[in-house]
Amino acid sequence: MHSKKQADSEIHEDQLLNFLVNTLTEEIALDLGATAEIDAEDIYEVLVGATADGTSISTLCNSSEDSPSANAILYHLRTKFEPERLERVANTLLRRDIVELLPEQVEVCADLHLRPYYGDEDDTDGLYHSEAKRGTTAFHAYATLYARVKNKRHTLAVRRLEDGDTASSVLAEFLGVLDGLDAEIKAVYLDRGFYDSKCLTLLQAHNYAYVMPIIRWGGTIQQELAEGWSRVINHDLTGKLDGHSWTVEFPVYIDCTYLNGRYDENGVARHGYAADAPFIETPRQARYHYSKRFGIESSYRLSEQAIATTTTRDATVRLLYVVVSLLLQNAWRYLHYEYVATPRRGGRRLWWWPYKEFINMVRRAAWTALAVRRAVPANRPPDDRFHR
Repeated sequence: MHSKKQADSEIHEDQLLNFLVNTLTEEIALDLGATAEIDAEDIYEVLVGATADGTSISTLCNSSEDSPSANAILYHLRTKFEPERLERVANTLLRRDIVELLPEQVEVCADLHLRPYYGDEDDTDGLYHSEAKRGTTAFHAYATLYARVKNKRHTLAVRRLEDGDTASSVLAEFLGVLDGLDAEIKAVYLDRGFYDSKCLTLLQAHNYAYVMPIIRWGGTIQQELAEGWSRVINHDLTGKLDGHSWTVEFPVYIDCTYLNGRYDENGVARHGYAADAPFIETPRQARYHYSKRFGIESSYRLSEQAIATTTTRDATVRLLYVVVSLLLQNAWRYLHYEYVATPRRGGRRLWWWPYKEFINMVRRAAWTALAVRRAVPANRPPDDRFHR
């Protein structure tokens, strides 16, 4: 007889919170001193709760009866973390369980994400400046590296950016991460921010297949993208470093499509992709495979659903908030596959457990653990309208 029962065991809300707090405690140790009135678990419990609640640590603590002082937690967050150590430990933390889910061959994506800064224009030290976007040129910027497995994005590394950082320096670090993985890298998908001679040279030196959109630099490529039909051309870029120059050559796949009124436009749209991969032979294939990269934007939308809010300019604290937000996504995917999915021949069956429900479960567990206020004082008793 067919049974609708999914499994014999259950994972409860408080266990999800315990899993996240234990993960943070084991990977990011905090030395609070012998006189501290709180411990690392107290700090991480509030931090995970604020992340799932999408609110600030101060707001969560002020509305809770059993939480530590918000000032004490924020003090330790500002003083106990070193930027370089946090970045190094955070990347180990993000890959802790996810590497178990990676197949023998994996596709990876790298992206630059800019969070607008609208504060004092004279107080932008440590920020990343770029072209104007959303009304500002100053950003809290982060570069992220993802593995793409069955249309799911698993974060492998994150790096904070500031003025002076270049796309090639970021890519060099990410390629070092990929070199350390046991999985074979099928291809690297990059956004246009990595399109330059240094990045292309690095990719060729590491012998990775890659796909990225080109930027219309120079009259030659502008002319190629202004006429003709789908085709493959050879292109080159010249780089300079410490007085030396070199030229890197690569194929460009130009894919042409009819707009047919899309975006209120008509005519032919031409898209150029720098691509060097054994599974790409035509411009349409280049465009198709690169379209897979757009899935990582959904990871940023998920991070916006669950990230602790703050007004601090402290770059280390902000990086920690981003790391915890990405950790929740990785933990959800790991738990979904390893514990919730049903093993069966031909692959596991992923039961319905959306990220929003996972976040709500963690939020409720944190509210219970911290005894978040469920009632407010009233100067008069509720009348009949409050009862049913």
